[in-house]
Amino acid sequence: MELPLDYTTLRLIWWGLLGVLLIGFALTDGFDMGVGALLPFVARTDEERRMVINTIGATWEGNQVWFIVGGAAIFAAWPQVYAVSFSGFYLAMFLVLSALILRPVSFKYRSKRPEARWRSMWDWGLFIGSFVPALVFGVAVGNVLMGAPFRLDSDLRSFYEGSLLGLFTPFTLVCGLLSVSMLVLHGAAWLAVKGEEGVVLKRARAIGTAAGLASLVLFAVGGAMAAFGDMGFRITGAVDTGGVSNPLRTAVEAAPGAWMDNYGRYPWMIIAPVLGFAGAAIGLLGMWRKSAALAFGGSSASAVGIISTVGLSMFPFILPSSINAQSSLTVWNASSSHTTLFIMLIVVAVFLPFVLLYTAWVYKVLWGRSTMDALKTNPDLY
Repeated sequence: MELPLDYTTLRLIWWGLLGVLLIGFALTDGFDMGVGALLPFVARTDEERRMVINTIGATWEGNQVWFIVGGAAIFAAWPQVYAVSFSGFYLAMFLVLSALILRPVSFKYRSKRPEARWRSMWDWGLFIGSFVPALVFGVAVGNVLMGAPFRLDSDLRSFYEGSLLGLFTPFTLVCGLLSVSMLVLHGAAWLAVKGEEGVVLKRARAIGTAAGLASLVLFAVGGAMAAFGDMGFRITGAVDTGGVSNPLRTAVEAAPGAWMDNYGRYPWMIIAPVLGFAGAAIGLLGMWRKSAALAFGGSSASAVGIISTVGLSMFPFILPSSINAQSSLTVWNASSSHTTLFIMLIVVAVFLPFVLLYTAWVYKVLWGRSTMDALKTNPDLY
C-alpha cells in the first residue's frame, strides 16, 4: 500500500516534532526547574518558601509529561539514537533520573513535619532535583554538538568509549551553565507571573536579571566556540533522504566550523539565534520594568531560540560520532520505517490536540497568584 506521505517528508516531520517536544519540555518543566533552583535564595522563611513552591505546585506533575513523551518519541521514531544515547550516557542519565526522583519526593515530604530542619532538608532536595537536571541536560547538548564517543560495527551494534567525567569539558560546561541560566531566568519570570508582589519577587528579579545577563554572555561564548572551535561534522557524499536507515551508508567527515554551514544555505535560520538573544534581552527588560508579561514572554522566546539554534545548526545530524564520523546518526539514516513513522503520526494527530486542550484547561482552572494569605486558608496547598 502506498502511503500518502513519502519517507523524506515523514522524517522531516518527526524531526520537527522532536524539536517541538523538547521545546515544550523546556517551556513548561523548565520554569518548574528554574523555580526549584531559585527556592533557597529567594525565599528565607517557611511561609515564603511555601508561597514559592505553590506557584508550581498545581502543575509540576503534568509538566513532566513532556519529558516522558520526548523520550518515547526518540525511542519510537529514532531507535538507533535512543539506543546509543541512553546506553552510552547511562551514568549521566542515572544522575538526571535520581535528581528527578528526588524532586517529587521533596514536594510531597517537606510539609509532613513542622520542624524547620526537616523542611529545609527537603527544600534543598528541590534545589538539587531542579539544578542538576538543568545542568546535565545542557552538558548533554554540548556533547552532542562535539560528537559522542561511539562507533558502530558492521552489524550496527554500538560501542561507547567515553566516561562520565569525560562529558565535562570547557565547552560542555558553558552549555550546561547556559541551560541553568536560561531556566533560572524562566523560573524568575514565572514567579513574576504567579508570585505575590513583595520581597520574594524583588529577590527573584535580582537573580533573574543576573541569569538573563549570563544567558546573553554564555550564548555568545558558546556560539563562538562552536563556530571557531574544533567541532562540527559534514556529509561529504550523496544523500538518499528516502533510503533505508543505515548510518554506515552515509559518508561523513569531521569538519571544524561546519555547524555554521546551514546559515549560509538557509539564511532564514538566523532567526533562531536572533530570537535567543532578543528573548533574553526582552526578559531582562521585563525584570527591570516589573512587567510579568514581558519577562515571561522574553524568557520563553529565548528558550525557543536557543534550543532551535542547536537543532537547526546540526541539521540533518542528530547524534554525530567523535571517534568514527562514519557512524554518525542523521535524520535520513537513523529513523524507524516508513510505515512506523506514518502510523505514529496518525496517533499524534489524533491525541496531541486533546493533550494540549486539557493542559490549557488545567492552567485556566488553576490560574491565579500564590499568596501568603492563601497558605492559612487553603488546606490543599503545600
